[in-house]
Amino acid sequence: MNDPVRAWHRLADDSVLLDGFHALKHAVRFQARIPVAVTTDRRAALALADELAPDVREALDALLAEVPEATLKALVPRSHPTAVAALAVRPSRVANLEALARTPRSAPVVVLDNPRNLGNAGAVIRLAAGFGATGVVTTGTLDPWHPTVVRGGAGLHFATAVERLTVAELPPGPVFALDPEGDDIRGLKLPDDAVLAFGSERTGLSAELRARTDHLVALPMRPQVSSYNLATSVAMTLFHWSAAGGAPA
Repeated sequence: MNDPVRAWHRLADDSVLLDGFHALKHAVRFQARIPVAVTTDRRAALALADELAPDVREALDALLAEVPEATLKALVPRSHPTAVAALAVRPSRVANLEALARTPRSAPVVVLDNPRNLGNAGAVIRLAAGFGATGVVTTGTLDPWHPTVVRGGAGLHFATAVERLTVAELPPGPVFALDPEGDDIRGLKLPDDAVLAFGSERTGLSAELRARTDHLVALPMRPQVSSYNLATSVAMTLFHWSAAGGAPA
């Protein structure tokens, strides 16, 4: 890359910001197209790769361009402590929709119904990638590719299909929606083709998604505890699914 700063300015508006070493590491592992990557200290970044991700060290050596600290701060005002940043090409929406709609599925799709918190959405995407979920769908106004969501997801958007859809556009499959009035999840086996739906942190499931739901499911919870964090709920549900043998090796 002859002029990484010029390339950055040319590509930034239409690219996904990978903020930090771990986001870049995961994007490389899952075959993201990365036209530009910068750091204030190539030696330190490659040493981190040697320690934590030797499998991508060669790729990072070819990608990373060293820039002054002031330049990085101008490109990424809230730079990551690892002083690494990159731009990636967002995966094809058509390809993501095909992956979400493909049947039979070997892993559920996670649906966040009108989520509000960007960090929570990122944490859910990270969880979904870790459990091998087919994808994560959001409804409502939150952009699941917002830089704060990508930061929370540690670059693992590239390990699963992430899209924003309406309730009417949700992928096929039986909808299991989390709700305090549902059946105890411990008595259920979640199928691999399930669509696992989680309501907003504040208002719960929308009327539209509730009408689409096939099964209401409840997580075990001590009386007088009002709720779990959204990402915690997703983690518990995906673990319950995986405990029946659904998670990848």
